[in-house]
Amino acid sequence: MSTTDLRLGAHLGQQNMPIAKLRGLWRRFDERLDWISNWDHLYEAPPQGGTLDHFEALSILGAMAVETERVRLGCLVMYVGYRTPGVLAKAATTIDHLSGGRFELGLGSGWHEPECRAFGYPFPSIGVRSAMLDESATIIRSLLTQPRTTFHGEHFSVEDASCLPLPVQDRLPIWIGGTGPRKTIPLVAKHADGWNVAYVSSAEFARLNGVVDDACRATGREPSSVRRAVNLSFNLSSTASAAAEAVERLQAQWGPAFGRIAGGSLLGTPDDAVATIRSFVDAGAQDVNVALRWPWDEDALTAYLDEVVPVLRAG
Repeated sequence: MSTTDLRLGAHLGQQNMPIAKLRGLWRRFDERLDWISNWDHLYEAPPQGGTLDHFEALSILGAMAVETERVRLGCLVMYVGYRTPGVLAKAATTIDHLSGGRFELGLGSGWHEPECRAFGYPFPSIGVRSAMLDESATIIRSLLTQPRTTFHGEHFSVEDASCLPLPVQDRLPIWIGGTGPRKTIPLVAKHADGWNVAYVSSAEFARLNGVVDDACRATGREPSSVRRAVNLSFNLSSTASAAAEAVERLQAQWGPAFGRIAGGSLLGTPDDAVATIRSFVDAGAQDVNVALRWPWDEDALTAYLDEVVPVLRAG
C-alpha cells in the first residue's frame, strides 16, 4: 500500500486533561487527521492505581461526535466485559447518528485487570474473555443490521431485541483489537471489518498481519476485506536532547514492558517519524494512529501535524 492511501489518526487518551483541552484537541485533529479515537478505561493507562483524572469512554465519544465534523471516530477498543452487547449496540448507533455516520466500533477482550477489580468487575481468564468477545460481536452485528435479534449464549443473551434507529451507515464498521493467534485473530476473521494492534514493532506487525491473512483464508474470506491499523505511542521530541529524556521517561512509565512499547513508539524528533511510519505501511498498515498521553512535547506534536502528516500524505 502506498502512503497516499494511508489514514492518519490520533488515539487520544482521555486522562490527565480537563475537558476543555480535550475538546480543543478534537477540533485541531478534525482539521488535520482522518481518525480520532479514545480508549475504554476507568483508570489511567498504564496503571497507576487510579491516581490520575480519567473520563469515561462512551460519554467522551458522544461529545467528540458533536464537536467534530469530518474525521472518523472510534474507540480502539472497548472491553466487552464493561457493557452488555445490547448497550454497546445502542451506544454505537446513537454515536453514529450524532456524528452523521462517522463512527466505527472497536471491541476487545480487555487487559486492565486493576481497574476491573477496583470497580467490581470480574476479570476471568483470556479464554473466557475471548468467548465473551465472540458472543458480543455476534450480537452487536445482528442488532446493527437486523430488525430483531435473539441469541442465547453462555455469557450474553438477547431476546427478540431491536436496535432502532439503525445506524446511519449501512454497515457500521466493527474493529477487533489484539494479537492472540489462537483466539483473538480468528475472531477478527470471523467478525471484523478492521483489525487493530498497539505498540508492536514494524517487524512484529508484518508477522501478525500475515497471521490475520491466514486466518481469513482459513474461513474462506478475502484478506483484503479486513482493514489493518496500528497505534504507535507518541514520544517525539523537538530536540535531540529532549528525545533522550523522553526515552528515559518512557522506560520509567512502562517498566518491564518498555521493550515492547519502545518498538511500537515514535521516538526521536519529528524528522525520524516519516521513516518509522513508512516502515509500518510497508508492513501492511493502512491506518497509523499516534497514541497520546498527556503530557507530551507540544512543539513536537505541532511539527508532526504541520510537517510530518503532509509529507506522508504526499506519498
